[in-house]
Amino acid sequence: MKLTPKQELFIQYYMISLNATESAIKAGYKPKTAKAIGYENLTKPYLAEQIQIRLAKRATDNGITADYVLTSLKSIAERCQQKEAIMGKDGEPTGEYKFDSSGANKSLELLGKHLKLFTEKIELEAKVDVIKVKVPTWDEGNE
Repeated sequence: MKLTPKQELFIQYYMISLNATESAIKAGYKPKTAKAIGYENLTKPYLAEQIQIRLAKRATDNGITADYVLTSLKSIAERCQQKEAIMGKDGEPTGEYKFDSSGANKSLELLGKHLKLFTEKIELEAKVDVIKVKVPTWDEGNE
């Protein structure tokens, strides 16, 4: 299916910001309806397919793969957890060590999310009443 000029612009802006509302406005849709149009564009199969194709191409062109991201996060977590000697005013080690806990925590958090370690499981119990209705066929309704 051929994209309209506005849809093509929407995709181009979406590739930059990954924000549907902002992309719709920049593509020329009215700000009042941009949120709805942006959502609608993302749910249209042919637009969603184009976005996925372009995101995959961009990742391939840049060498950014899932393995690259995961390996980098692992490396950051490990480097941030290394002990680094604290030096005194004289340049000699004080015997104390520090490490970057915030960098380690963020990397480990992202790795944990990737592995779905932090997803909440919600139990849902529902009672559903089923009503059977006989719908007349064409022949039954025209006798």
